[in-house]
Amino acid sequence: MTSTHTVPSADPVSALAPPEEAVTPLMRGIAVLHGLTDLGGTVGLSDLGRVTGLARSTIDRVTGTLARMGYVRLDGSNAVLAPRLMELGNAYLAALRLPDLLSVHAEGLADELDESVSLAVPDGDGIRFIHQAIRRRVLSLSFRIGDLLPAERTAPGPLLATEWSAQDWARWRERQITDPEALGFPAIPPRTLSVAAKDFEHRVEEARAQGWALDDQLIEPGLVAASVPVRAPNGRTACVASVVSHTSRHSADSLRECLLPRLRTTAAAMERELADAPPPEPPSAPSGLATWTSASKQELGGEFIASLARGLTVVTAFGEGRAELTLSEVAQRTGLPRATARRALITLEHLGHVRGQGRAFRLTPRVLALGFPPLSKTTLTRIAHPHLAELTRQLQDSTSLSVLTGSDVQCAVSVAAGRIMDVDIAVGARVPAYATSTGRVLLADLPAAERSARLSKARMGALTPRTVTRPTDLTVILDRVREEGYALVDEELEAGLRSIAVPVRDRNGCLVAAINVNMHSSRRSAAECVKNILPELRATAARIEADLHVTGRFVQVPAA
Repeated sequence: MTSTHTVPSADPVSALAPPEEAVTPLMRGIAVLHGLTDLGGTVGLSDLGRVTGLARSTIDRVTGTLARMGYVRLDGSNAVLAPRLMELGNAYLAALRLPDLLSVHAEGLADELDESVSLAVPDGDGIRFIHQAIRRRVLSLSFRIGDLLPAERTAPGPLLATEWSAQDWARWRERQITDPEALGFPAIPPRTLSVAAKDFEHRVEEARAQGWALDDQLIEPGLVAASVPVRAPNGRTACVASVVSHTSRHSADSLRECLLPRLRTTAAAMERELADAPPPEPPSAPSGLATWTSASKQELGGEFIASLARGLTVVTAFGEGRAELTLSEVAQRTGLPRATARRALITLEHLGHVRGQGRAFRLTPRVLALGFPPLSKTTLTRIAHPHLAELTRQLQDSTSLSVLTGSDVQCAVSVAAGRIMDVDIAVGARVPAYATSTGRVLLADLPAAERSARLSKARMGALTPRTVTRPTDLTVILDRVREEGYALVDEELEAGLRSIAVPVRDRNGCLVAAINVNMHSSRRSAAECVKNILPELRATAARIEADLHVTGRFVQVPAA
């Protein structure tokens, strides 16, 4: 996606003159990440310069540094947000703890009502989503974790505004003048809706009196929502829980009459969860990112912007058990000098990503604006494709990722080597699991009973003279695959085709897919595959898993 349109900021803080000690490269890097996020996650480098107002040479250095950090991938003339960037948003969500504590209640309510349920927190004069339990339909909720919406056009907004300060109200009124179409909120279509703004203060007073609020098609026609506050033990609103539906299923009135009581019951359960929650685990050992940053600077010289990398490293100092840190603690966690950590915190506070409270600092929901919304919708196939493409380039052999479907494996990603005689596996193609390397990796990990049940439905015919067809022989092979962690299949699916595969596991250790390298048997011997290809294949699987583990911390990652 490319665009020359500049998205106005929904937050006037960043428009103020920065403090003298602010780190300019960090400000530029965050501007680039905001631009990439607001424009969908993929932007041409020239367009990114026009969007941010930065010179092309600066864009090249910033994106090069972000690519070195694994936060951005450079694809020709485009910059693409990379899954590892989600570690910044993960730091905020882990520090907040609400998704970990309350998501099971939100998911349970969504299952019970068969409607989407969301959790939102305040961010300036807007609301930002921290959890989504979405029902998958043709007409379904498309908002993502991290999306920012104007308070006046939502159901959570009036409830959160009951706790606004005079400064919050002044900022909101100023925005009605400077941005009447809400262009600073890229998650929603531009729309001048003066009624929503004029009635907002009245809706806030109603929400204060009755303890709930409705959105009757204020975001867009057909969408209705009911919201209730979830209060922390101190009585303040920790977040707002919402049930979202479509007018083909519920009117605003039926939403209030039929679903609001169940929503309030769930909110009460959430409040008990917050009251009974044990303290978080002690912080883990300090990160080594500062050392890595110094090494990268020495290797790349002027093309690597160390102050940008160090500033973003400060965000990762926070997390579960580290919701509030002093300057000394940030320096200790990151390995940065106090003066460097201090300047980074000053810059992040100016940009609204950190809030200072006395001697302590906390991350704000604005951290989610650094790539989280588009990346929260990513899939395993999108995560895996660039890694497989690099492996194919390196080995000059075709690679693929497959998932288990019944007694078959289905190709989800395929990267051809472009050779005259090449292995060409179409995405979506299904082949028998028992005769393929990916299939054997996936079957080997199953419990014995489930493995037998799947194989009982397969016709284990001889596809070539070398195909293993006896169940007892296959069981021995699968047990060995499980023990060794890889499978090599030699001309069993097709004459001349040799393939080696390894597993891909999610952050819980569950096998979700297998990746393989395919080649003609004349290219390498089986022994050469194990000696030379297997280490590279395992390294690629580890990189895919690293991205998958970051991405899957707070969102479900579908296969495709």
